[in-house]
Amino acid sequence: MSAPLRSRLRPQDLVGLGFHGLRAHPLRAMLSALGIAIGIAAMIAVIGISTSSEALVREKLSALGTNLLTASAGDDFFGKESTLPVDAVERVRRIDGVEQASWTAALSEVHVYRNTYIDTGSTAGLTVHAADAHLLEATGSELLAGSWLNAATERYPAVVLGSTAAERLGIRSVGTQVWLGGTQFSVVGILKPSPLAPELDSAALVGAAFAAEAFGFDGSPTVIYERSAEESVEAVRALLPATINPESPNEVGVSRPSDALAAKNTIDQAFTGLLVGVGSIALLVGGIGVANTMVISVLERRREIGLRRSLGATRGHIRSQFLVEAMLLAAYGGVVGTLLGWGITALVAHGNGWLVSIPPAVLVAGVGVTVLVGAVAGVLPAMRAARTSPTAALGA
Repeated sequence: MSAPLRSRLRPQDLVGLGFHGLRAHPLRAMLSALGIAIGIAAMIAVIGISTSSEALVREKLSALGTNLLTASAGDDFFGKESTLPVDAVERVRRIDGVEQASWTAALSEVHVYRNTYIDTGSTAGLTVHAADAHLLEATGSELLAGSWLNAATERYPAVVLGSTAAERLGIRSVGTQVWLGGTQFSVVGILKPSPLAPELDSAALVGAAFAAEAFGFDGSPTVIYERSAEESVEAVRALLPATINPESPNEVGVSRPSDALAAKNTIDQAFTGLLVGVGSIALLVGGIGVANTMVISVLERRREIGLRRSLGATRGHIRSQFLVEAMLLAAYGGVVGTLLGWGITALVAHGNGWLVSIPPAVLVAGVGVTVLVGAVAGVLPAMRAARTSPTAALGA
């Protein structure tokens, strides 16, 4: 006697059965998949926005460089504000590895206004600084319009405005005059925003020669900007305080502006982790929705299960059928959520002028995670379907 034939279920038939189960109740399947889609879309959008923002920070640091150091006067032993020596910049330029050095000096009693009719107390938070001719090269700042101070204009009432200063004064083009320190100054240049020297954005910059003549500027810098070779940054940083003020090096504060951008990126990543956690909760809720849908599906299809069992389907076949159906249901949500997350990232990136930067592995993992969630959510309903007795199911 020949052995009885064993019932087999081909993979393509298994997938076909899974799709058939979803087509039987399309609205229910769509609503269940929507929960998965929202969760994965939230996670991918958060990660995508974070990586796009991080790419912008890396691009900025690459363009601006991380080799800029700033030195400024701190407080002395008695807590009073100290000053930097007049020849401090010249000494800094003699340090090995230093490529550029420049400075600005705050003119504390001098203010800038749009015209003579503005109340003297309405300074709009703007400051006036005497500036060195090499300031743009040292800080990596760029001009939006006009030109920088030169050997001629620094001796006359000419001013270059930072981006914020120009906006608050209502200056949109060069050649306009402003009221600065009791004198009419001509605006010869307007700066673009300066990421590594944001204090320049709200400043009005005048030549040192005219500042000395008109405002009694003594030549002592307030902030020194120094660029060195990348491999020399830490060595130069250690030498700056003693070089600038040999008598009281502890009164000199040295900082690295690029560290602030890096710290901001670290904070953004921590916030991203929090939002990914929120997205994970939404994904969990979507998985519970899939499990609920599959449980209801098993209860409604008891007759189908009984009929298939009576025709030779094994418990493994039934279990695989409902497990694949749950995975397909979750995969629908995963694909839709991944596309939605990518779209949200693209919109945010475009609105902020960023490049869309989502690692392809994240998109693939998004769909993979949803399939895994579907598999986990479908285990119990599939096992319950497999335990259904064919005689009890047909008699129900």
